Amino acid sequence: MANDLDERIAPAASGPPRPVLPPSKRLVQRRRNDRLARWVVVAGGLAIIASVLGIFLFLLAQVFPLLRGARVTPGGSTPIASARPLAVLSDEAATHLATLGDDGVVRVHRRGDGALVAEQPLFPPTADGRAPPVTCGGSLFGDPGFVAATADGRVAWRAIRFDVDHRPEGPVVTPRLEPIVELVVDPQGHAVTACASSARGSSSGVVAQLADGSLFLIERVVEENLFTGEQTAATAERALACPAPLTRLVVDARRENLFGATTDGRLLWWNLLDPAAAEPRVRSVGAPITALSLLIGDQSLVVGQQDGSLTVWNRVQPEGEASRLTETHAFPRRAGAVQLITPSWRNRLFLAVEAGDRALVGFSTSTRVLWEGDLPLAGASAAAIAPKNDALLLAAPGRAERLAFDCPHPEAGLDVYFGKVWYEGYAKPEWIYQSSSGSDEAEPKISLVPLLFGTLKATLFSLLFAVPLALFAAMYTSQFMHWSLRRFVKPAVEIMASLPSVVLGFLAGLWLAPRVADFFLGLPLFVLLAPLAVVAAGRLGMALPARFRHRFHDGAAALGFIGVLAATLAAALLLSRPLEVAWFGGDFVAWMRSALGLAFDQRNCVVLGLAMGVAVIPIIFAIAEDAFSNVPKSLVSGSLALGADRWYTVTRVVLPTASPGLFSAVMIGFGRAVGETMIVVMASGNTPVMDWSPFNGLRSLSANIATEIPEAAHGTTFYRTLFLAALLLFALTFAANTAAELVRQHLRQKYARL
Repeated sequence: MANDLDERIAPAASGPPRPVLPPSKRLVQRRRNDRLARWVVVAGGLAIIASVLGIFLFLLAQVFPLLRGARVTPGGSTPIASARPLAVLSDEAATHLATLGDDGVVRVHRRGDGALVAEQPLFPPTADGRAPPVTCGGSLFGDPGFVAATADGRVAWRAIRFDVDHRPEGPVVTPRLEPIVELVVDPQGHAVTACASSARGSSSGVVAQLADGSLFLIERVVEENLFTGEQTAATAERALACPAPLTRLVVDARRENLFGATTDGRLLWWNLLDPAAAEPRVRSVGAPITALSLLIGDQSLVVGQQDGSLTVWNRVQPEGEASRLTETHAFPRRAGAVQLITPSWRNRLFLAVEAGDRALVGFSTSTRVLWEGDLPLAGASAAAIAPKNDALLLAAPGRAERLAFDCPHPEAGLDVYFGKVWYEGYAKPEWIYQSSSGSDEAEPKISLVPLLFGTLKATLFSLLFAVPLALFAAMYTSQFMHWSLRRFVKPAVEIMASLPSVVLGFLAGLWLAPRVADFFLGLPLFVLLAPLAVVAAGRLGMALPARFRHRFHDGAAALGFIGVLAATLAAALLLSRPLEVAWFGGDFVAWMRSALGLAFDQRNCVVLGLAMGVAVIPIIFAIAEDAFSNVPKSLVSGSLALGADRWYTVTRVVLPTASPGLFSAVMIGFGRAVGETMIVVMASGNTPVMDWSPFNGLRSLSANIATEIPEAAHGTTFYRTLFLAALLLFALTFAANTAAELVRQHLRQKYARL
């Protein structure tokens, strides 16, 4: 019988027996395998560290050019025939230089050898055959060309075109001088002491002040007959009040605003759109004004003064008050008087030339000095920025200099990204992010503070919903629920983590958001009724006979509480509409807007918190449940054996011991919420506003990157700004995870003795 038993328990022979290694060889093989596994783990960890470091260095390399200043290098000298240039400009290809001399003659030279390509006077000679003396002149505002005034009361301007013929050997540029437009400001022949002109399309105009102090606005509009092609010009003249002689005049391209400066340091502003407002508004700026210029967009006015002050002024209209000129940006004071200010035609860049042949290049929005240094051309009387912002042009008697200028990101700066900026048209400095606009003349607004605020706000609202539910659910599942139910609950919750975030965002934006708006009063009503319903259900359950209650497993009451909460939610939603009609006039959202001043967007933080909470809860729940379950059973048994009840044991023994794991769960949920993209894009409205109201939308860093990176041209400031947002998001999550690990290690050491 023993033999039969041996046959039954003996393993079936399926082949030749395996060789049995001696203990020493098995130990050597085990050590070899352990060493190999250790090297694989170490190599994997180093690869992960190298990958993270590589991502960080790549982001840093993309962001670094934003903080680099401008580079100015000599670009070549050109001899010119002008005795004293009043203005200078060039074509986009930088093949020709055009100058306006103090003799009233427009000359176009080929850059490099200085060959004279075109030469024409702005004014015909007088009866004695001599050119009339020119009293002032400069560049047209809004169009390439020159304007000049004479001592006999005339003003003339001329636009310049550069025709480009693209040939196989390269583009050929041909300068073309447009017909002269001449206006007689004073038939009596008084000298024009200050003038400014602007041109846009078929409309042009000039503002001139005569020697007797009178100020005139003359506008000229050319209309073309669509059938015959005949052109007719209409001229309108308007007198303006002027309290003092002016040294500088600037008019915008649309001739809506006129600015003037006096020798006693007063800045004057005329609103030309209001015919009744003939008197200017006056602001005292201190030292005499020596240079004045408008920037692109006709909003910012750059003012240079004799004491070296360099400021930017805007028309600001505080709430309930009239518009007034206000200093919005101030650059560091220069050592000498500011003599020339010339703007860029592409952005809010400007070149300021000061006494002593020094200059600076600044950007008005960021109040950033991009470059400053000595000029290679002494005694420059005219300056300009090339049409492509790739060169600085200087002109002096007999010579012109071109300086190569390289500054691809003048709009960038730490103050622009993280500080309050006083933008054009705003009553005060603000944090604003606006990546697109209706015009190329719009001021760039690329503050990252609203995006960072939106990221933290979205994370906060999602964690407010997810953390309590996930932690209490993990505590209940691990410590109170019967094991027969636990084996179904935990996998079911973990499966929720596999739901694609794009599906959650789609449902939140298109299905949940309209229903929250329709039954919004039901949400706060549910928050008020849910605790009362749970307490009442618990009291009712305790009142049931003990024999009936003991028929169910421990933790089975959770199913009953789920039903109670579902019934409470249904009741709250059913009561929402009748209460809204009875208490709030049938529209709670409208009442909240009128009575409390709270705006309500359909896609708001309430919807976002609910949707992101569903995405974050499974992660926090899984890690927290493992942390509760890994608490040694001896601690729980010892506490219960000493007479503590279950709740006391969980809160005073289990919870402190599991706190390192719980903290890690919350921080991992934080990282998940910070990096969430699709839910934020679809459920938040994607509006970069800074408001803690839960009824407004937001825009996060990750959502902004996802939505705008396809529209960003490679290498532009906007493109690199998105990389800066990615770097900021990277740094935020890295700092949060590092702090979480330090706190977790501290808690682990603190409770390791339990």
